[in-house]
Amino acid sequence: MKSIIMAGGAGTRLWPLSRKNFPKQFLSLINGESFIQITARRLSHFTKPGDIYVVAGEEYQFTIKDQLSGVCGQSFDNLILEPMGKNTAPAIALTIKYLLEKKQAKPDEILFFSPSDHIIKPENDFSQAVLDCLEAAKDNIVTFGIVPAKPETGYGYIELGNEKGNKIYPVSRFVEKPDLEKAKSYLQAGNYVWNAGMFLFSIQVMLKAFQEFAPELYEMITKGTYEEAVQNYQKLSGISIDYAVMEKTKNIVCKKTGVEWNDVGSWDSIYEILPKDANQNVVMGDVETYQVKNSLIISNEKLTALIGLSDIAVIETEDAILISDRKKAQDVKEIVTVLKNKNRKEVNEHTTTYRPWGHYTVLEESDRYKIKKIVVNQGAKLSLQRHAHRSEHWVVVKGTALVRLEDKEFPIHENESAYIPKSAVHRLSNPGRMPLEIIEVQNGEYVGEDDIERLEDNYGRA
Repeated sequence: MKSIIMAGGAGTRLWPLSRKNFPKQFLSLINGESFIQITARRLSHFTKPGDIYVVAGEEYQFTIKDQLSGVCGQSFDNLILEPMGKNTAPAIALTIKYLLEKKQAKPDEILFFSPSDHIIKPENDFSQAVLDCLEAAKDNIVTFGIVPAKPETGYGYIELGNEKGNKIYPVSRFVEKPDLEKAKSYLQAGNYVWNAGMFLFSIQVMLKAFQEFAPELYEMITKGTYEEAVQNYQKLSGISIDYAVMEKTKNIVCKKTGVEWNDVGSWDSIYEILPKDANQNVVMGDVETYQVKNSLIISNEKLTALIGLSDIAVIETEDAILISDRKKAQDVKEIVTVLKNKNRKEVNEHTTTYRPWGHYTVLEESDRYKIKKIVVNQGAKLSLQRHAHRSEHWVVVKGTALVRLEDKEFPIHENESAYIPKSAVHRLSNPGRMPLEIIEVQNGEYVGEDDIERLEDNYGRA
């Protein structure tokens, strides 16, 4: 069996912490681990580390490698990279294509697909639920349903037929997110479960389903090479696996499980899973409260003080603050849409941006200058590059830098500096055994991030 983590979501409901360039699956809000790391550890209970894969956008490959190398082995490289997001059905089809062609998977290979950002407890109970379904997955698509704990309007539901045994049921129908009255009736009926968005099936079972209900995906898998599939990926229709297959096929069953499950789909769901103080507040960071109850307060940079409030969410980041009724946290996506329409960069970028060699934080920026703190990982190096519109001045704060400037190479140590003239070919490396920290001051008529001409790069970006 192979397990595949689907990590293509944007996580707009967790803005401003989650952004397009660093979405929620990479956020570390629970015990210092990101959601994708938690997911990988959970899958390792019933999957060999070498059989865990991730399907995601190619822009996230270095973050995924960095976060999962310590979880799934010394160097994680089981990546299926989408050139652009096309929803879950094309992602599953591309994964099957990759496994058949690149890993010589057999048609009867069992695959388990899981979102990258869910919290499930106890993990051992969930692992057993998956293992209980291996036999059923040989001839059926198995989905997983969570026994509802409350009349939830934020989840889709599955209506179950009569039990086949071992808490496996035929699926009568999938139900969209209901209003409160319908959710209450589903809870009372007892034969509805939350749709957890996880699937178990053999490759050949899904191939038959694609052939019948999604012929363009079947054709992508069975014709041409994997490279051609990637090249033509943009031509595919963006559709979820639920709409493409699950709601149409007859050979689908549901494993009913009573584990605690949270899809981490809003700030209110984050509030539910984190520990609370005596006033039922979740507090993270530099926060002071007075007569505040039932609230979520996360502060990343600034001292955040609240007085006389209840049932709110306050999320402070370096460049944006969200204040919301905690119960209306699902509507954060509406604010994100407004910001998108206004072309606000805060939708896509943090002030801290992660690169395969480390990360940088923009400390200050104006029309003609930008000041950054740059952290280069041990043994890493930036691309060999030049800029058409700006010069740069580097000051080492911590560690030792190796600088290449045109045809010369020289070290600079703490409290030493180097000047990089406009249009000069240059490269920054960290030859040391500790992270290198520098302050970079850019100056010129244009200081945008796209003013980089890469001549050579260790990470394939040249």
